[in-house]
Amino acid sequence: MRALVNGTVVTVSGETLITGTVLMDRGKLVAVGTDVAIPDGAEVIDVTGKVVTPGLIDPHCHVGLMPDGVGSSYSDVNETVDPITPQLRALDALDPQAPVFKDLLAAGVTTVLTGPGSANLIGGTWICIKTVNKPTVEQMVLLEPAGMKMALGENPKRVYGARNKAPSTRMGNAAVLRSALVDTQNYMARWDRYEQDLADYQRAVEEGKEAPKAPQLPARDLKLEALVPVLRREVKARIHAHQANDILTAIRIAEEFGLDITLEHVTEGHKIAEIIAATGIPVTVGPVFTGRYKYELRAKHPKNPGVLHAAGVKVAIQTDAAWGVQYLSINAALAAREGMPVDAAFRAITLSAAEIIGVDDRVGSLDTGKDADVVVFSAHPFEYHAVAEMVFVDGELIYSREGGDADA
Repeated sequence: MRALVNGTVVTVSGETLITGTVLMDRGKLVAVGTDVAIPDGAEVIDVTGKVVTPGLIDPHCHVGLMPDGVGSSYSDVNETVDPITPQLRALDALDPQAPVFKDLLAAGVTTVLTGPGSANLIGGTWICIKTVNKPTVEQMVLLEPAGMKMALGENPKRVYGARNKAPSTRMGNAAVLRSALVDTQNYMARWDRYEQDLADYQRAVEEGKEAPKAPQLPARDLKLEALVPVLRREVKARIHAHQANDILTAIRIAEEFGLDITLEHVTEGHKIAEIIAATGIPVTVGPVFTGRYKYELRAKHPKNPGVLHAAGVKVAIQTDAAWGVQYLSINAALAAREGMPVDAAFRAITLSAAEIIGVDDRVGSLDTGKDADVVVFSAHPFEYHAVAEMVFVDGELIYSREGGDADA
């Protein structure tokens, strides 16, 4: 059992405690408050003058799939052989020993949603993990599958248009995506019909009636099988869209097929903030801390998250990075500088991010019963000089600025 005492505790879900205590035991938060009884034998760590927060969360990145420092030939983030590849899984490519995870821990980033890139209209499933190196990916997983990557706009146009393959226009993007979803509906209908015919056949046999020939098992299709949970709203579609027209196409297709979606990047979201708000669709905005390195980012501005928040949209902030996730707090700080309330901007890289991913029962705030993923910062994370001094994951001290990796 460990107790962090006398720090400024940013719970995120509730009030900030000026002189608070965080009590951790067996990987969980067992008490958070200003009047916490500390059991005998607990390890007490005085964090006077420090800021205690939940671990930071990046809701959209590519770490573990796109290694840094070795060149693009080692990347596993885009499988550019077919614009429709829902059967791909980040789980099968992620490197649990990637050195970048230590960089993330040193910055206080303890959870990420990582997955395929945006070369394909449908790229495969995401995975939500904690950032502590483990022998296997399964030991890092918080949620898998954690969404189906879909993409609209310039990237699939560029990848397939350059090879004289469809789609090469926004019209083609939308048409091919719709076709894949219709194919999945037809696939589901075939299986539903088979299951009904099988039930009828078994009932006839049990009742001693003359039964027709047993129905034939439909052929499995891994592509369409992977999309079935998306059509059933069991898995979110996470749709990459920068331009306003692509955002509106994503909304249109989601409404046509009854999809549960998040909007990813949403660079021109400030142009149609009220429309997005009316749908109730959450967004992960970013990266904020980059330049306008392609045409569809020409309207990019750090004010975007704040404008969306003010309109009533649930906003998380992402880095979209393979290397650079450790600068997540800078992305959020820039949003705060450009008008997003500080509390909302910090929530965008903690609790709102966890809610949009679907892991807020485990992480994202300092609440009793949640995982003890806790960071002790030297100052508020939005201060330019702030550093993570101690990082706890599941209650274990994983990183200490004084000693580097503690238990990693």
